[in-house]
Amino acid sequence: MKKRLIVVILMLLALVATGCSSQTTAKRELVSGDPYSDTQFLMGTVVTIKIYDKGKQGALDAAFSRVQQLADELTVNQKGSEVDAVNKNAGMKPVHVTPSVYRVIEAAKHYSENSNGSFDLAIGPITSLWHIGFADARKPAQSEIDAKLPLVHYQDVVLNKKQQTVYLKKKGMAIDLGGIAKGFITDEVVKTLKKQHVTTAIIDLGGNIFVMGKSPKSSKKDWSVGIQDPKKPRGTAIGTLPASNKTIVTSGIYERYLKVDGKVYMHLMNPKTGYPFDNELMGVSIITKKSVDGDALSTATFDKGLVDGMAYIEKLNYADAIFVTKDKKVYVSSGLKDKFKLLKDSGYTLAKLK
Repeated sequence: MKKRLIVVILMLLALVATGCSSQTTAKRELVSGDPYSDTQFLMGTVVTIKIYDKGKQGALDAAFSRVQQLADELTVNQKGSEVDAVNKNAGMKPVHVTPSVYRVIEAAKHYSENSNGSFDLAIGPITSLWHIGFADARKPAQSEIDAKLPLVHYQDVVLNKKQQTVYLKKKGMAIDLGGIAKGFITDEVVKTLKKQHVTTAIIDLGGNIFVMGKSPKSSKKDWSVGIQDPKKPRGTAIGTLPASNKTIVTSGIYERYLKVDGKVYMHLMNPKTGYPFDNELMGVSIITKKSVDGDALSTATFDKGLVDGMAYIEKLNYADAIFVTKDKKVYVSSGLKDKFKLLKDSGYTLAKLK
């Protein structure tokens, strides 16, 4: 799964994870604005949910049950995973999947097409070669990459909506939903909380942030969301923007990487070259209503780079973006022009494309 670089700065209340474990680490009574809070280690990342509605502590259990259910279905190389079953049957037969799994694969196929392959759900053969973020991560030989690249072809992922099946045309193909699964699960958690009549909450799936409702300190004010500095430890923001019932998803180059012979390789893979993305970008934050959209778009825009990535975002009427370049400049899409505030002494400067 992708690790994201995001910190949420509350209006007058810091959002602090209480730890990470496979069990509940914190459930507090709602006193003086403190939320009901639960932090668990799932999908290889820290998942934190905070609920600010009185009497809704039980909604935490429902939310985490949904996360666990979807993680079991979507994780690759996990016994019982439906995605693993799809990959194992590549070139042999279609595999029937549950409605939730079909929907996330359908969304991944949509963004593969919409971005002209900048996001490619069939990137699995390449990500498994590099395996960045795992103990066995390595830089593959060029011959290995050349052998796998022909299998990275989203057009060969065949979906049958009526039968709810997924078929990979060639043996050796593999879908990897790491670039979209956390966003999809985040949205499912939001749905679960709404069914429990929760109105004010923060969902953080390893950095995929969703802020529900208004700030708990003022029912009329939005949350204040901070955009992480890609070069510093998590919790250091370069700027803020107001948000309500929105998601913020950031892809960056410094939190999960492989270093070989002094060169740093990020975990996001270019489906055209078989190597990690290597351009002027250091971080991309996507702001939208659905986290599944933000997840896919953050990868797609990284592939396209600053100029083409900005042009891509500006054509969409449901998403905005913040681009951070390696020369410490920050570019924002038109929808954030009067909203994003760069923090003083951040070391970054706002810039405009010519």
